[in-house]
Amino acid sequence: MITAGPRQAPAVWLIAARVAANPVASYGEPHSMPDLSQARVGQIAVVCKDVARATAFYRDTVGLRFLFSAGPSLSFFDCGGTRLMLTTAEGEHDHPGSMLYFFITDIDATHRDLSDRGVSFIDAPHMIAQMPDHQLWLSAFRDSEGNTLALMEEKR
Repeated sequence: MITAGPRQAPAVWLIAARVAANPVASYGEPHSMPDLSQARVGQIAVVCKDVARATAFYRDTVGLRFLFSAGPSLSFFDCGGTRLMLTTAEGEHDHPGSMLYFFITDIDATHRDLSDRGVSFIDAPHMIAQMPDHQLWLSAFRDSEGNTLALMEEKR
């Protein structure tokens, strides 16, 4: 079990900070990255009021692949190769979260399936932009903790 004191950052965050500070040691090969244009997002933290409830939502309702828990306040999932971390707010990290957009291939079918599983959608699938080579469709919903998420499809 990974634990942290009341004024310490969770150990997982400390490990992630070490990896970010020394990418050569992390990936085993030297490379230059003067900016983040070539970086890939490795982990996204979602702040939750109740990690157990949020874990059930993301695993059982949304269907993300559960990876592991580290104590009662950390839970991890795989989302298409990006790790999703559910955690409670701590100190300066107690702020509104970012909106997650899930790329999918059939927004109407996914919307129906998640609705049938009890997901509460803010809006129905709708076109948000006509791009030169595709239409961008979105449908927003809330997780069990009140965070806004969205389905996103590029229809070609």
